[in-house]
Amino acid sequence: MNSPKRTLAVLVVLAATAALLAATAAAGPAKQSAAFKVAWIYVGPHNDAGWSQAHDDGRKYVQKMLGSKVQTTFKENIAVGAQLQQTVSSLVNQGYKLIFGTSYGYFDKKLAAKYPSVLFEQATGTDQAKNLSEYFGAGEDTIFLSGMAAGAATKNGTIGYVVPFAIPEVIRHANAFALGAQAAHPGAKIKLVWTNSWFDPAKEKKAAESLHAAGADVLGQNVDSPATGQFAESVGIPWVGYDANAKKFAPKSWLTAALYNWGPYYLRRVQAAMDGTWKSGFYYGSIKDGFTKLAPFGPGVSAGTKTAIAKKLQALKSGTFYEFAGPLYDQSGKLRVAKGKRLTVNDLYAMNWLVKGVIGSSTGK
Repeated sequence: MNSPKRTLAVLVVLAATAALLAATAAAGPAKQSAAFKVAWIYVGPHNDAGWSQAHDDGRKYVQKMLGSKVQTTFKENIAVGAQLQQTVSSLVNQGYKLIFGTSYGYFDKKLAAKYPSVLFEQATGTDQAKNLSEYFGAGEDTIFLSGMAAGAATKNGTIGYVVPFAIPEVIRHANAFALGAQAAHPGAKIKLVWTNSWFDPAKEKKAAESLHAAGADVLGQNVDSPATGQFAESVGIPWVGYDANAKKFAPKSWLTAALYNWGPYYLRRVQAAMDGTWKSGFYYGSIKDGFTKLAPFGPGVSAGTKTAIAKKLQALKSGTFYEFAGPLYDQSGKLRVAKGKRLTVNDLYAMNWLVKGVIGSSTGK
């Protein structure tokens, strides 16, 4: 016969067990670590078939590689100024800990200081701080190679180049394109038309039309949409793109384009931020590390031109060739880089002059 004390003890144990089970059920499954939140800000549409889309491909690469460990987002068509400030503030308030600004002029030390607990990275930037890093790459090398394709394609020696803003980045790209064209077609002239916009298909088409009317039988670009190529296709002339493999927009006109492989860089930086090893710095990718590359060639690029470009590509990789080695002269005939001298990255970031053979203003007018 069970004693009252024993019965009471059993009831106490059962009650305690029930309470523990109830508490565990109420708590639910073990809470997982929250995903690390990373944002990208674009100057144009995320699907512009150019610059912004290339960055968005990089974002998608990060999401694919890290899966549920990260939560990524993007904001598109964001202008420098009040709109940018509001966008950054909103992202910070939503808990984003790493923000990539993918257009010139987005982030600076002042903005970074306003949000000391957030990490910022600025593409094509010129400013650094404890929580602000800058990154870009030697697009001028592959732009030179794409210029060779344009130079080989021109029959009359006049090539049109649609350009956005007269800043050092664009000026050095225009110069590299011109030098590449002249390497394949000595004496070639490169005519510029400035749109003063990174992404404006209507302006880009109008610029392409004016260049063609001025005698250009090949077109190239440093702007973001494929409008230049679509016009080239409509009039049956070759076209060199920029930022993306946009052959589908002008399959007959397409020659090639300089590309940036943003994904691996973004993955490294996001992983570093997650690990607590992120440090501010300056990254300038190259052909050597795979950051810059050339898009597949179109049907208008001959076997001989492909071979010539491949040789220059290897020379760039090995360091036996550099497009900005002297002697180099500007539009007025003034010697800018003496024989035996080479422009440094700092020189390229301050470039404000156009090489001999380029027709147009270095001020964007």
